[in-house]
Amino acid sequence: MKNLLYFFVFLMSLNSFAQEIKLKKRKANASTGSQFAKSISDTSLSLTDREKIIYAEIKNGNIPDFLRKLNPIQIQKVINETNYKLEFYTTSDYLSIGTNDDYFYTPTTPMLAQQIADLTHSILPTKKMVDDIYKQAKIKLDPQPILPSKAMTTVPVFMAHNDTVLKQLQSFKQRHQQSELTAGNKKDIIISNKIYGQPTPRVVIYGWHKLDGKAIQPVYNKHTNTWADYSHGVRLISNIGYLNGKRVRLTEILKDPILHELLSDEGIILNAKYPLN
Repeated sequence: MKNLLYFFVFLMSLNSFAQEIKLKKRKANASTGSQFAKSISDTSLSLTDREKIIYAEIKNGNIPDFLRKLNPIQIQKVINETNYKLEFYTTSDYLSIGTNDDYFYTPTTPMLAQQIADLTHSILPTKKMVDDIYKQAKIKLDPQPILPSKAMTTVPVFMAHNDTVLKQLQSFKQRHQQSELTAGNKKDIIISNKIYGQPTPRVVIYGWHKLDGKAIQPVYNKHTNTWADYSHGVRLISNIGYLNGKRVRLTEILKDPILHELLSDEGIILNAKYPLN
């Protein structure tokens, strides 16, 4: 009887791991989103120092509660006459710092995005996963681009776009705070084979779907890995999913010569992460 109880506790722990981002509890005196945005808006702050500050906030659990609960994404596909059902788990929205009522979407370089993914036992999405997340999103926002300029990588522009998205979400506030899956507000930093094989390290971005389902941003890898503009979002995906009810690692699915089709439309992805150097 005792062994059976341990078994059920073990199964429950697997499910909770897959369905919740594991971070420290947010401290009561942690910065709100607007306070944090102001604290990193100093123009003398280097990108490296800014990202160290962002990482420290995330590591200390300073994220809204709605980001902690993960949403299931269902993928069904017939491959070689075999039916497969894969369930993976994603944050309801893009990475942000602060509280449910006052949060700041935080664009990052791919190196920081990868560090945060590693910290939370997560991966970043592929192009196909971004498309599947958008299709299954309950809250779909109309993208709000800002005219390109040299300022698009600066915190004041991040703040301006943040305010725009928060206004869009006002009519969905209760649902959004209950972790309903949200999309259309940012482009994704994605994992892709296009990360590698370049003379200089790259960031690969994709998405920002319009309400008609078409992505504004095709897969693009022309920016170096130090580029982070206002439109970039970090979507975290638990590396643990369930394939036909069996616990699997998504990174292993992406390496599989057959099963990769469930998560990737660009073939096998052997290295599903960004280099940190």
